[in-house]
Amino acid sequence: MRGIFNIVMRIVSSLLGVLMVVGGSFWALQGLHLTGPNDKSFMVGDHHWILYGAIFALLGIGQVIWSNTRQG
Repeated sequence: MRGIFNIVMRIVSSLLGVLMVVGGSFWALQGLHLTGPNDKSFMVGDHHWILYGAIFALLGIGQVIWSNTRQG
């Protein structure tokens, strides 16, 4: 039962990391004003979101790597 739990949690943790990468990338693209011509968000064109998005995406990459390399 423990082996199944480890596999399921590894998948969930990896999916969380992938969602962090996607979300962080979208934040960075909004900061760069590259998400679309009709965006009316407070994030669009604000260069702070490039940094926030990059950090969040890097944390997501770290989450995926940690999830798949840890000993279980």
